[in-house]
Amino acid sequence: MKFDQYYISADIKKNLKKLGFKRPTDIQFKSIPSILKGEDVLAIAQTGTGKTAAFAIPVIDKIHRAKSSKRSLGIRCLVMAPTRELSQQIAKVFDTLAAHTKVKTFGLHGGVEQERQITKLQDGIDVLVTTPGRMFDLINQGEIRLDNVDTLVLDEADHMLDLGFIEDIQYVKKLLRRKHQTLFFSATISDEIKKLAYSQVKTEAIRIQVSPDDKVSKNIAHAVMFVDMDDKRFFLERLANENPESKIIVFVRTKVRAERVVKAMGRVGIEAINIHGDKDQHERTESMRQFREGECRIMVATDVSARGIDIPDIQLVINYDLPEKSENYVHRVGRTGRGVNKGTAISFCSDEEKEVLEQIQGFLNQPIETLKVDKKDYKNTIALSSEGSSLKELVAEHEAWEESQKKKKRKKRKK
Repeated sequence: MKFDQYYISADIKKNLKKLGFKRPTDIQFKSIPSILKGEDVLAIAQTGTGKTAAFAIPVIDKIHRAKSSKRSLGIRCLVMAPTRELSQQIAKVFDTLAAHTKVKTFGLHGGVEQERQITKLQDGIDVLVTTPGRMFDLINQGEIRLDNVDTLVLDEADHMLDLGFIEDIQYVKKLLRRKHQTLFFSATISDEIKKLAYSQVKTEAIRIQVSPDDKVSKNIAHAVMFVDMDDKRFFLERLANENPESKIIVFVRTKVRAERVVKAMGRVGIEAINIHGDKDQHERTESMRQFREGECRIMVATDVSARGIDIPDIQLVINYDLPEKSENYVHRVGRTGRGVNKGTAISFCSDEEKEVLEQIQGFLNQPIETLKVDKKDYKNTIALSSEGSSLKELVAEHEAWEESQKKKKRKKRKK
């Protein structure tokens, strides 16, 4: 079935055609009819399979058909996401699909000045895509009212609920005066999180769309390489040099590691940028822009960004550190191989991380292919590195960085 055959607005069909979307993906095919009927939906599908469009298309269509003009009479759909990057990405999809329709959409998040956001809200919008923090600030200030909301969407629902947003979600639902439709979308979901999701659904008409047994898309070739913790930077240098034209995202466990990896790459003449929770919103947005537009082809990120980066041309994902939560492996590697594109994901695993690897393989219900590196190749990778810094220099650099962070905190306290 093609999108042309769907009973949706001609304007939405034009937007889909312009984007090159002819046929719905599996999750879109299964979800759109149920959402158009007003049913509650719990949808679980692999990362990169078009989940955002699966709820954006029917939501925009319903609001467009119900309006007689572009004038907004209040927020009709509330979309909540766990991170700023993800909320920005969802808002962009809504803006694109709602072009030339009567639907007004707006992305709201913290880290930026409120004044412009308040002005936009006062102009009237139909779809609000937001992170919880800034939304509650503006609700308490009386700038956001949810009286007219009839559709609530939780994207990356497992992450929302896992982060402890359940009380926030329950509070939001109390503010919804109308009978409303609830949509849960995610790439992974545990039995515990599924119970929490069910607890927030008023009707029995919830539909569950379950992803295949293979939680990682078939478009992604993923493997693991056994590397000592202190040698990971040499193998990252090698992969970066072997893929000179590729856009690469490197995932690390902590903010400190993100800073250290970027500096280590800089020492060998490889430019990289990073994104993590300690960066202010302007810095995070600028890093994303540089990476998206190809000004810098390597981005080092923590898990705060694993679910918020939707850039179709990422060719390689490197798990420099294995994720502490097994499900985050799926979200990380899912940054490549999106849509119809092919991608590669390589994980570095040290002796200290072998137990974590076992947990990830248990979560996937299958082993991850091993990329074997013989002793000669291993030694050559280190010997051929252009890095001249010793381990002592790296430790000294890290300690200097930590001291600078402490000084910044002391200055903030004095203010």
